[in-house]
Amino acid sequence: MNLRLAVIIGSTRRGRFGPTVAGWFAQQAAKRADLDVDVVDLATANLPQTLPDTDEPTPATVAVLAPRLAAADAFAVVTPEYNSSFPAPLKTALDWYYEEWHAKPVAIVAYGRETGGLYAAAQLRQVFTELQAVAIRNTITLPCYWEQFAADGSWPRPGSGYDATAKNTLDQLVWWAHALRAARIRQPYQP
Repeated sequence: MNLRLAVIIGSTRRGRFGPTVAGWFAQQAAKRADLDVDVVDLATANLPQTLPDTDEPTPATVAVLAPRLAAADAFAVVTPEYNSSFPAPLKTALDWYYEEWHAKPVAIVAYGRETGGLYAAAQLRQVFTELQAVAIRNTITLPCYWEQFAADGSWPRPGSGYDATAKNTLDQLVWWAHALRAARIRQPYQP
């Protein structure tokens, strides 16, 4: 049985680069026979920015996305780095859900200026630990990503090394996804 990978585009900003990075990463994942890929774009998810009290009903847009996240065996979060952190819409999306993240591995794919998104990735690791998910060791960071366009306008340019990095990250993510799925089947996760 294939693993289900949800690739989450964490930026909702106009003119964002996130769909390009997510498309590339999803394409790398789709080359594998053991993965089914679901791209989740937070810009089209329309999640409310304000969280309700515990006794209020779940908004419809939150309820629509929940089964897609719950069905995932693993996540890849694609995030830009803004002001040494990740964007607010991504934090809001993480906060809307809880059990959907439990005992599942997460790969972080970050992009930014010279740091390549390292600060955003470090903060996301802390958040995913709190959500009882497993942020894998391999993180993809894409410093000065705009320099990796090929002459024909495609991204990333051949020889960037990004494809090899994605393969290594996916190998590690798949290992953790199999191990954690087997553990959840043997014994349901209890926070």
